[in-house]
Amino acid sequence: MAPRFDLIGLVVSDMAASLAFYRRLGLVIPGDADSEPHVEATLPGGLRIAWDTEDTVRSFDPSWTPPRDSGRVSLAFACDGPADVDRTYDELVGAGYQGHLKPWDAFWGMRYAAVLDPDGNGVDLFAPLPGAQNP
Repeated sequence: MAPRFDLIGLVVSDMAASLAFYRRLGLVIPGDADSEPHVEATLPGGLRIAWDTEDTVRSFDPSWTPPRDSGRVSLAFACDGPADVDRTYDELVGAGYQGHLKPWDAFWGMRYAAVLDPDGNGVDLFAPLPGAQNP
């Protein structure tokens, strides 16, 4: 039996801040999870996402250190339409999260934007443009 992709794991410096960000993007995460060292949520389709505090990771890998550069991991969230990309971006930036790329009409036929989660991971927001041919 071949391995199957099952989980995306993020190491976070502040669990409550990270979970608050992802709740704003619609992920269902229990409210009492903010102080836990490890949290998981099942996404539509069965894929899971997990958050571990830096201390949790160091508990089994004492040599682990946070990466010095960001931008190595990116998550992407499909929005209902181009206006929803703009609305979601504005809502996140208005809530104090760092915008990375303001919404624009990408040459590949999508409305696109990017924000950073509290740990500097890229989070893309996208929706097909009307009449665009998308894969």
